[in-house]
Amino acid sequence: MNDPHGLAFYVPGTFLALILGTRIPALWRHPQDRLLRSVCVLLTTSIGVFFSCAVPTMAAVNRLTGVPNAAAPIVYSLLTAFSGANILLIIHWSRGPDEADRAARWARRCTAVTAAVIVAVNVLFLLGDTPVERLTDLDTYYASTPFIREMILLYLLAHTTAGVIGSFLCARWAREVHGGLKAGLALITLGYLLNLSYDVLKFSAIGARWAHRDWDQLSTRYAAALASLSALVAGLGFVLPLLSQRLAAYWDMWRRFYQLRPLWRELREAMHRSIDLAAGPCTSIEIRVTQLESDIHDGILAVSPHLDARQRERALEEARRSSRSADDVVAIADAAALAHAVVVWGRERPAGKDTGLAGQVGPAGLPGLPGPFRQNHRSVLTLPDHPAGLVRMSRALSSDVVKSFRDAAALEDSRR
Repeated sequence: MNDPHGLAFYVPGTFLALILGTRIPALWRHPQDRLLRSVCVLLTTSIGVFFSCAVPTMAAVNRLTGVPNAAAPIVYSLLTAFSGANILLIIHWSRGPDEADRAARWARRCTAVTAAVIVAVNVLFLLGDTPVERLTDLDTYYASTPFIREMILLYLLAHTTAGVIGSFLCARWAREVHGGLKAGLALITLGYLLNLSYDVLKFSAIGARWAHRDWDQLSTRYAAALASLSALVAGLGFVLPLLSQRLAAYWDMWRRFYQLRPLWRELREAMHRSIDLAAGPCTSIEIRVTQLESDIHDGILAVSPHLDARQRERALEEARRSSRSADDVVAIADAAALAHAVVVWGRERPAGKDTGLAGQVGPAGLPGLPGPFRQNHRSVLTLPDHPAGLVRMSRALSSDVVKSFRDAAALEDSRR
């Protein structure tokens, strides 16, 4: 690509450098994580490719070394390393823990082949002769020069082989997965196909030189553009599964937060928040959910002395008659018993006293357990201690059965 300022290479290279910066702390904490190491190696080599391929960088390298075209073997070495890093990442990424040893063997072979090609590229450059500096068309200008010709063909063959292997591995793996990972593999496969198109254009331009024709535009303009595009597409493919996984986890946490809100509101008067974890607007959703669940458990403990097993059994029978699923029946029964207990707790709490656990001290100094009612909520409710139990109870609060039990408890209160 004839870009005298190198912006077409520096901008994506800088973007990838920022992504690498976000991975370094994790690598520092988990240096033995092979997958994470492979990701960082891939990002590092891709950054090297983008910065080294820029015309200003190549000119600077040639000027500093005093060797015409000294940048060429550096660029070809980094392209070969990048191709090997792609295969390494796919090997580690697609293999589970039970295949770690096999993946390690394949990774060592891939590393050995990549290193051998890089050494050969540099040896061939040293054996050849490139007296005229060529910043954008070295591949075609020296297409017939002994040793340099072999160097160019070697790196292109290595690049093509990596593209074919990568496309095959990604396409095969994509048939076994779904969601963000499948979409990411599709993008990576597209990136490899663009890479193969780059190789076809390069080979065509070189072949044309051998036939004494000038197809240099295929190499200097179109192939270079495809190389940049393929690197960005493949990079997005590697990032997409990780990004989609994080977004899915973030969405699940927010959904859980809003699903728990009805239950939190039901128990709000009975809560006593001793520690406020979610104090600011910048508090993470994980902390918010933890605070909400802590408040809900606090409220359940506060009203647990007023839970009535008979009320739960009655709610269980009514829920069964509505032909609901077994999980919904249990959730409705627990929610109805809890809603009834909240009303009774509100009626019988001492006026002017702290509504939370800290204000209730029963026999033996146990907080929140008035003597005549002292019991644990586990003797009545079944869901609060299950991971998804609170959410199911919260959803069940909107059922007609729960409303009827809440209204019945309030009616009893009004008759007193």
